[in-house]
Amino acid sequence: MKTRSHRRTFLKQGAVVGGGLLLLGPEAPSSRAADRETDSAGGPPPPVNETIKTIGSLRTIHGNFLDKPLPESALQTILQASIRAANASNMQSYSIVVVKDRAKMKAVCTYQGSCMLLYCVDFNRVKASAESLGYSYFPDNIEAFVTASINTILAAQTAAIAAKALGIDSLITNGIHRGDMDRVWKLLDLPQTCCFPLVALVLGYPTEEPPYQKGRLGGVGVIHYENYHRLTKDEVAEITRQYDDKERHLALNENWKSQGYNHYMDWWFKDWLKGSKPTERETQMLRFLRRSGFVELQKS
Repeated sequence: MKTRSHRRTFLKQGAVVGGGLLLLGPEAPSSRAADRETDSAGGPPPPVNETIKTIGSLRTIHGNFLDKPLPESALQTILQASIRAANASNMQSYSIVVVKDRAKMKAVCTYQGSCMLLYCVDFNRVKASAESLGYSYFPDNIEAFVTASINTILAAQTAAIAAKALGIDSLITNGIHRGDMDRVWKLLDLPQTCCFPLVALVLGYPTEEPPYQKGRLGGVGVIHYENYHRLTKDEVAEITRQYDDKERHLALNENWKSQGYNHYMDWWFKDWLKGSKPTERETQMLRFLRRSGFVELQKS
């Protein structure tokens, strides 16, 4: 029962962090509604502090980083902040591989910056501890992988927030999963079992200031109160309209209309996703998850 209680606490913490980040999007009506709820609950909303401002200023720099080193003191501050993230059973079932070599960085994740932190789901440290004490430990199922993935991504997001607080921008990328994924294991000498590279965090200083900050959806369809809310047709149409609104900066491609599309989401589904189809054969992602030992009752 104690373990279950700890897990519930961890999941509640994760939900609070995730919900807080979503509420920071530029959704004025939603914000006003949230304020009204706070008022009705007794008192005005809390004042915005530096932490909230830092989270609200987060932005993604898509590889346009200066060839400028990160101060070692800043890197260590970011790493120490990262490991303070919530994690199930205080297991910290992840590893962080620090890469400063720009050529290796690009080979691993296709981007370059001052530094790259590769966040891996990793149980090798826990297994080694168990074996040293005469125990067996088998994180060989999807539940272990999902739990460790939550631990890992919370650590990565915390690092991005810490970096921004120090004036350092970032890019969280799944570029490690593009192309031949096996290169990541080979380039960084990762263990083949109980270890899976989940996400890369590239840190650095932008070559130029982005013209605007990307917007976020933050209302109906994203935030649900008490129970899950299934969208009405009108609500779906409103979300499409929000993506079409250039002032909201939700689109990946600002020129979708000149390319002949009626809506931004037309471009996104047809051009960006290249027409999504059901998966008909095993993906390399599944193949490497199986090799890592996280697919239940299946061994490579």
